[in-house]
Amino acid sequence: MMRIILLGPPGAGKGTQAQFISKEYDIPQISTGDMLRAAIKEGSELGKKAKDIMNAGGLVSDDLIINLVKERIAKPDCANGCILDGFPRTIPQAQALADADVAIDHVIEISVPDDEIVKRLSGRRQHPGSGRVYHVDHNPPKVEGIDDVTGEALIQREDDKESTIRDRLATYHEQTSALVGFYQNKAKEGADAPNYDKFDGTQGIDDVKQQILSALKG
Repeated sequence: MMRIILLGPPGAGKGTQAQFISKEYDIPQISTGDMLRAAIKEGSELGKKAKDIMNAGGLVSDDLIINLVKERIAKPDCANGCILDGFPRTIPQAQALADADVAIDHVIEISVPDDEIVKRLSGRRQHPGSGRVYHVDHNPPKVEGIDDVTGEALIQREDDKESTIRDRLATYHEQTSALVGFYQNKAKEGADAPNYDKFDGTQGIDDVKQQILSALKG
């Protein structure tokens, strides 16, 4: 069984590393958004409750999310474990997960400084028509600001503007970074506690991958 929580700011590379872990251990990557959509589509009791709340413009409660997680990880594709991506986001959610006896085996933190995150995300440029994505440093178009295929202008999405990224990082530090201390303390609690490992996300993707997989096999 390999139940994993990934922590780290937006743009730290969690999604990329989750794909590697998912392939290595044949376990699904579960995001709260995907989970909610699947439950609503299936028409389960929890899905119906979530749909009613969302249709009314409300926020789905932590209790309902926890029950959705429990429902999701009971499915056959989670027999070997799963990767929780983007959940828990807050201490109350993490505590609720623990109170619900959802055992976590590993917590992996990918650490990247804010300025590096801003550089990574604000450098992205997109071709609106096709969705093709470039990066001014790592994957630049042949002609600056122009799509390689169509010759049309590239745009910087609102989500990729520095002010938006800084706002997202502020939210992360305010809410989610507190989970680092929560799970570091959990890791000291004994045999059933999750292992906690922190990795430098400014390294190359393959270096981070090898270090994470090594820690999981540890």
